Amino acid sequence: MEAGESAAERVDRDALRDGIRNHLEEIGLNSARGGALSKDDIRAIHRFHREAARERILRALGKKAAGFLEYIANGDEVSPREIRPELVEAKSGTRDGDLFRFATLIWSVPASQGYGRRLRYLVMDKSNGKLIGVFALGDPVFNLRARDGWIGWNQAERRERLVNVMDAYVVGAVPPYSALLGGKAVASLMASKEVADMFERRCGGDRAGVISGKRKGARLAMVTVMSALGRSSIYNRLKLTDPETNETAVRLIRLGKTLGFGHFQIPDGLFSRLRQVLREDGHEYANGYKFGGGPNWRVRAAREALKSLGLDADDIMRHGIEREVYAMPTAENARAFLAGADVESRFSRRTVAEISALARERWVVPRSERDSGFRRFRREELAAAVQLRMEEPAALITSTIG
Repeated sequence: MEAGESAAERVDRDALRDGIRNHLEEIGLNSARGGALSKDDIRAIHRFHREAARERILRALGKKAAGFLEYIANGDEVSPREIRPELVEAKSGTRDGDLFRFATLIWSVPASQGYGRRLRYLVMDKSNGKLIGVFALGDPVFNLRARDGWIGWNQAERRERLVNVMDAYVVGAVPPYSALLGGKAVASLMASKEVADMFERRCGGDRAGVISGKRKGARLAMVTVMSALGRSSIYNRLKLTDPETNETAVRLIRLGKTLGFGHFQIPDGLFSRLRQVLREDGHEYANGYKFGGGPNWRVRAAREALKSLGLDADDIMRHGIEREVYAMPTAENARAFLAGADVESRFSRRTVAEISALARERWVVPRSERDSGFRRFRREELAAAVQLRMEEPAALITSTIG
């Protein structure tokens, strides 16, 4: 027991056990596990988490939230052949940062907040000043079976070279661009020269690695990304080839699937009480994993507390949602460099303008010619999706997160 903690403040472990069981039943996880999960099943399981995130973001944005609708284009304000994406860094505490948070409100699955090193971007359309979509890169998880197996890492090699990898924890387009395969275009920009340059200014150079403490001169060699709803329409067959040179400009490589374990089903309120259990037990995970408060620590902390409660930790942490794992090389020799076979990374990166031009001709324009439905979209339709107060009711839209 910590100094100043009274017996009355100790966790009621019987009540906590019941609370965990009841929550898993409420979100439908107990009944969904054991069989194939549809995308609707996964959305339903995430409902509690999504609503909590929505309320938190809307509370933080306050009266500003409705004003962000002006950055959402009406369908007739978008000319597919004129779309000109540009990246705007979404820094916390700025209007751009708030717009980023507003955009994530429409996802079917709540957006992660990321961990450690983070780069967040708005993708704006220079042709009309409207928002195309968003993406964010953060520190990757330390253990990712599909990634580590593809590279060929052992634990020591991963510890040494993981600093050169980032994970995309938010990727998506907003309407009406989402109807034009804008999600693929947004995802492709993660491989741009501008993103790599920003990473090296912010995270490279002589900065020490969080885990190792060593100065490694990090270079962004690869970005990993995982689907949210099983098979991803955004990430599946994402590849851009330069028609003039026949060279691959951007590609996503499918590495495999996750094992269906995680912590999203343990909301913050329950997790806080689980940490208190660890404090009472004097466990080292109670006050944060030594390498930072990332997802690996949260899973380990929850697992240890569940065991202390006499619950089946493996069963509770196994949500059964298998996510596809992809890799986007941003160096020509990404795999060999990360594996240690090549000492130096080699780069031939395309700019945002170059990638956007390829994406426009590969996906956006052909989709607009096949289906003109995007032109009927009106920004007011987002009001119901994010539960903004508007004078007129609006129809709920469908999210396009990967």
